[in-house]
Amino acid sequence: MKPICFTSARIVDPSRQMDEIGSLIVQDGKILASGADARNQGTPDNCEKIDLQGKAILPGLVDARVFVGEPGAEHRETIASASRAAAAGGVTSFIMMPDTDPVIDDVALVEFVKRTARDTAVVNVYPAASVTSGLKGEELTEFGLLRAAGAVAFSEGRNTIVNTQTMRRALTYARDFNAVISCEARDPYLGANGVMNEGLLASWLGLSGTPREAELIPLERDLRLAALTKGFYHASQISCEMSANAVRKAKADGANVTAGISINHLSLNENDIGEFRTFFRLSPPLRQEEDRLAMIEAIKDGTIDIIVSAHDPQDVDTKRLPFADAEAGAIGLETLLGAALRLYHSKDLSLLRLTEVLSTAPARIFGLDAGTLKTGASADLIVVDLEEPWVVHEKDLHSQSKNSCFEGARLTGRVLRTLVGGKTVFEL
Repeated sequence: MKPICFTSARIVDPSRQMDEIGSLIVQDGKILASGADARNQGTPDNCEKIDLQGKAILPGLVDARVFVGEPGAEHRETIASASRAAAAGGVTSFIMMPDTDPVIDDVALVEFVKRTARDTAVVNVYPAASVTSGLKGEELTEFGLLRAAGAVAFSEGRNTIVNTQTMRRALTYARDFNAVISCEARDPYLGANGVMNEGLLASWLGLSGTPREAELIPLERDLRLAALTKGFYHASQISCEMSANAVRKAKADGANVTAGISINHLSLNENDIGEFRTFFRLSPPLRQEEDRLAMIEAIKDGTIDIIVSAHDPQDVDTKRLPFADAEAGAIGLETLLGAALRLYHSKDLSLLRLTEVLSTAPARIFGLDAGTLKTGASADLIVVDLEEPWVVHEKDLHSQSKNSCFEGARLTGRVLRTLVGGKTVFEL
């Protein structure tokens, strides 16, 4: 590949606390130099020079919660189509959840994901294996073998482990392999029939609600188990202020825990459901505006560590239904950065902090070779016009499913080019 020299770029690299105007040089799939003094180190012969005129270069985003239909539901999403959507959204690495058919609970399935990604994907795809066999919450999978095969984390995907003893054993077992248990906290009984946030609006709409306590109660249990076992626990997505307070306390007490939140819960609230639009039927449900604002504060103070897309493709047969009957979930790989930049433009978060929670922090938590623009790192990076306005249209989405919360939304800030290993995999 011909060397590339980006000049007059805003280099944003949280791994070095860098946000400065400079250059970035890519050679042989690696970053040769980046920053204000990069050009002083010399440029390779026959270098392709690109003047970015102040546009930003960020490390490629790392999305830690992506559902893919392959194997078993390729009509919703394949690894290949998810990777194209990721590239268009600036995501150069993502962790694939084990909720497939069959479930990713043995070495053969981990190897299948890695092989299919190698052959068909344009970005880095990392499999997460299930914590329990068949996602049934009973018998633990072979963590050691799965870890050795390439599983970067262990998760129950959309499910919560109900049995407290099983959860304790999982955290203890994973600790010995330096592995992360990444789970969603959701009580299977409390608000089991709820389809939106419990409250006055749910009553007005005539819909059953799910209280915040349905998230808080299992979350507090898991946080205490993490402290007990000294295991590494990641709350895959929390959605309300009381959950943030619980994580904040656990961290203050020394527990080895981290937390994530979906971009949907940072950008939207329960009022967006409007006239029963099923694309806003999510799990956990969209909360009140007060919760959304509290979650932004939790990102500011470090309580919440990462932002995820929670990309969950659903087809027309599962979404074109009455609100209460529709499946939960929305796609989000292509709109993750654009929606997140709302927080930058509103001055809620600095670009450095936003990039950290979208890229550097998830790479660090899950031990991935990503999230940095340091010399010698793989050239996984994106060129972004922070000021370019655009409208999300269904016809422009690369995902096979089109159930986006941001259909018709006006966003500011767009990916112009995505490089993975120095190779351009998307260009606007």
